[in-house]
Amino acid sequence: MQMPLMQRREWLGSFGMGLGGLALADMLGRAVAAADAAAQGAGGVLGGFHLPPKAKRVIYLFQSGGPSQLDLYDHKPLLVEKSGEQLPESVRGGQRLTGMSGNQSSIPLVGSPFQFARYGDSGAWLSELLPHTAKIADRLCFIRTMYTESINHGPGVTFMQSGSQIPGRPSIGAWLDYGLGNANDDLPSFVVLVTKNKGGQPLMSHLWGSGFLPTRHQAVRFRSGGDPVLYVANPPGVDSDNRRQLLDGLRQLHEHEFERIPDAEITARIANYEMAFRMQSSVPEVTDFSDEPAHLIERYGPDAKNPGTFAANCILARRLAERGVRFIQLYHQDWDHHGGLKKGIVSECRQTDQPAAALVQDLAERGMLDDTLVIWGGEFGRTNYCQGLYKPDTDFGRDHHPRCFTTWMAGGGIRPGTTYGETCEYGYNVVKDGVHVHDFHATLLHLLGIDHERLTYKFQGRRYRLTDVHGRVVRGILA
Repeated sequence: MQMPLMQRREWLGSFGMGLGGLALADMLGRAVAAADAAAQGAGGVLGGFHLPPKAKRVIYLFQSGGPSQLDLYDHKPLLVEKSGEQLPESVRGGQRLTGMSGNQSSIPLVGSPFQFARYGDSGAWLSELLPHTAKIADRLCFIRTMYTESINHGPGVTFMQSGSQIPGRPSIGAWLDYGLGNANDDLPSFVVLVTKNKGGQPLMSHLWGSGFLPTRHQAVRFRSGGDPVLYVANPPGVDSDNRRQLLDGLRQLHEHEFERIPDAEITARIANYEMAFRMQSSVPEVTDFSDEPAHLIERYGPDAKNPGTFAANCILARRLAERGVRFIQLYHQDWDHHGGLKKGIVSECRQTDQPAAALVQDLAERGMLDDTLVIWGGEFGRTNYCQGLYKPDTDFGRDHHPRCFTTWMAGGGIRPGTTYGETCEYGYNVVKDGVHVHDFHATLLHLLGIDHERLTYKFQGRRYRLTDVHGRVVRGILA
C-alpha cells in the first residue's frame, strides 16, 4: 500500500535526529523504496523472488569490440576451403553492411588461420588461441547463435547492457539492484571494473547507469590507480569523526528538504553518502590481495599482480562476489579487429583466456560456481569475409556481424558441457535455435529468480522493463 505523503513527513519528524546516521539512512532508504514500489504497482521484486533462483550473483566478462567467433568458437572448415571466393548472395541475403566494407567491390570469404580441436567429454570446438578455456570446456555452455539488431559499437554495447540501442535506459545491474536490493550493507550491489590502458571504442558511464531508475541503483566503478573509488577517502585534515559529523549535518538538511519535497532522489543522495562512508573501510579490504596465496595469483596468469589488468580484475571480481556484491561487470576493450586480426586477437586472448578460465575454476573449488553466473561475450561478432583486400598468407580484418556470434556462460543454473544453436556452414546465419539479446536478458533474470515480464518501472506513463516488450527464457541452456 502506498504510504501517504503526510505519514512520510510525520515518520521523518518523529525519528528526527535521535537515530544514528547509518540506522536512519537505512530505514529511510527502505521506507522510500517500499513507497516507490507501491507507487509502481509492485513492479519491483524488492528483495523477494518471482521463482526459485539458481544464481545469487553475476560476473559478466564483457569483451568490448566484438570478438571474432569464427576464430575462437565457431569452427567452419568450409571457409578455409573457400578463402578468396566471393560471399554468395544467397548466404548474405541482402543484409546491410557497415560503411567500412559496404562499398567494397569484392567481398571475399576468409577462413580462420588458427587450428581448432574438440575438447572435454562434451566435444566442444575451440581454437588453439584458448588453451585454458579448453580445459574447462565441460563446465561451459556455448551459445553459438546469439544475434543482435545493431551493427555499430555504440548502439551494440548499449543494447547488450540495457536492452535498448538508445542511451538512457537502466543497465542490467541497475535493474537487479532495483528488483532485489543489496545483499551487503558495506559494498554496493553493482560494481564495474575496466581493464586499464586499453584502446578501441570508448566506454561511456551510461552503460552502467541507472537510467530513469533512482540514481542509488547505478554502479560504482572501481579503478586501478590511486583510490579504488573516487572521492571516498577523506581529504587531508579530515578524519573519520569529522566526516561523520559532516554527514550527519548534511543528512539533516536533506531530511528537511524531503519534508518539503518528498523526492526519491533526496533519499538516494543520503543513501549514497552513507554507502561512501562505509566503503572507506570495506573497499581497502576487498582490494587488498595480500591474503591471496601465491599459487592462486599465479593461476590467473602473469598479469594478476598488476592492478587494473583483466587478470587482477578477475580476482577482484571473485573477492567482491564472496562479499555479497550481486552484479560485477568487467569490461575488456580492443577486440575490434578490422585489420591486423591475427596479431590483435592473439594479444587479447593472451590477456583474457587464462584469467577467465581461472575464475571459473576458482569459483568451482570454493563451492561458489553453482550459484554464481559467469558470462563471457561481446556486443556482436565478426564477418566471414575479409574487410579490404584479401591477400593469402597475410594479416587481414573482419567487419562487424550482428547476425550470429558466440557467448559462453557457466554456473548459476546453466547446463554445463553444452553447445547451443547452430549457424550455417559459412558461419553467416543462424539456422537453429537463435538467441536474441532480449532472450539473453530474459534468461539471465530467470536464473536470478525474476520473471522478466514482471520486473517493471513506470516512467513517463509507460511501464518499462529490461526486455522491453520482447524476450523468452532459453530453456535449452538451463540445467
